[in-house]
Amino acid sequence: MRPAKTLNRRRTALAAAAAAFLLASAGAAVAGLAPAAAEVGTLATTAGCGTAPTLTSGTHSINSGGQNRTFILRIPDNYDQNHPYRLIFALHWLGGTANDVAFGGMIQPYYGLQALANNSAIFVAPQGIDNGWPNPGGRDVTFIDDMINLIEADLCVDTTQRFSLGWSYGGGMSYALACARPNVFRAVAIYSGGLISGCDGGTQPIAYMQVHGISDDVLPISGARTMRDRFASNNGCNPANPQDPAPGSGTHTTFVYSGCSEGHPTVWYAFDGGHTPTPTDRNGGQWLPAETWAFFSQFESTPPTTSPPVTTSPPVTTSPPVTTSPPPAGACSATYQTVNSWPGGFQGEVTVRAGSSPINGWTVGWTLAGGQTITELWSGEWSVNGSAVTVTNMSWNGSLGANAETTFGFLGNGSPSTPADLTCTSP
Repeated sequence: MRPAKTLNRRRTALAAAAAAFLLASAGAAVAGLAPAAAEVGTLATTAGCGTAPTLTSGTHSINSGGQNRTFILRIPDNYDQNHPYRLIFALHWLGGTANDVAFGGMIQPYYGLQALANNSAIFVAPQGIDNGWPNPGGRDVTFIDDMINLIEADLCVDTTQRFSLGWSYGGGMSYALACARPNVFRAVAIYSGGLISGCDGGTQPIAYMQVHGISDDVLPISGARTMRDRFASNNGCNPANPQDPAPGSGTHTTFVYSGCSEGHPTVWYAFDGGHTPTPTDRNGGQWLPAETWAFFSQFESTPPTTSPPVTTSPPVTTSPPVTTSPPPAGACSATYQTVNSWPGGFQGEVTVRAGSSPINGWTVGWTLAGGQTITELWSGEWSVNGSAVTVTNMSWNGSLGANAETTFGFLGNGSPSTPADLTCTSP
């Protein structure tokens, strides 16, 4: 918990930043420079593909707009110069630093996405001037442009897989990128952000995820709703007024907009809490990293069809999937695989498959092995009774056509093992 004086200073500084931006924008629109990066719809080979890199993980300097700027780079272990990687920018909060984002403390490294990515992404933690992102005259957007050009000249990047996320001021800056660079970034995730880094443009679609606490007294949720509604409209989604969780409920709600234009899913999360980068439900689950990774990792190198976020697994598997007989008509089957493991923990994925007839809802169950516990689960509603796990579908992934599939994933403590009693039932 941050001391009251620290939170008060943050409230005052963020309010001043918002006022300064509004005052500046009254006289002139924030204008960023056109990026040289390939557009997100174009799968291009970056100059760094096929060549031995000179950039390494660590802190780097770059001249941007006549100023010396720095960023921390995290390159995947066993980097393959012939494999195009996702490129993820993780932006710090007001008073935070690139070091805080890259190495954790208040948050897990890179907001918890580094562990979930399992070496499938290049991560960047830029350092804001005076530990903020006021973006005067598009200065910080240009800084992002310059980092992209530097990184892609040396490393192999999938140009259709660039992402940005951040909390508070970092969320405001990610919103500025959604406005100014919708053709460069595939998607953004905005945690407790506000209109404090500007919005040059803001009329084109981009895959959009936003998260906010209903009792946020630093950047109120009313401003977040306005930001959300802008991109729900840009993305062609059906108008909606999502229901937020009740105060004191200790829960969060998820609203997936319908009718959005192809490749531009739009998701709104509201949680019972204040200004925090680590919203936690009453049951102790920190759900946000897994939901963000599910949102980012759903995208393929070709523009996907509009669909709610469905988790895709990292490319490294440590155990083969368990095969089962095809399910009978109207029924479903479930298969499990361990997609990653480390000392004391693992990541599992379950694939649910309909039979030869469509289903409308599913329930998967299994028994945890000795010493196993589940710490996070995404793309499903879950409960544990003793060692018995029950997972039911979300509102958006319960209806499956004949022979169609969906997946959910989870993080667990203990040693990975394949459940012997994995079952799937459908009403």
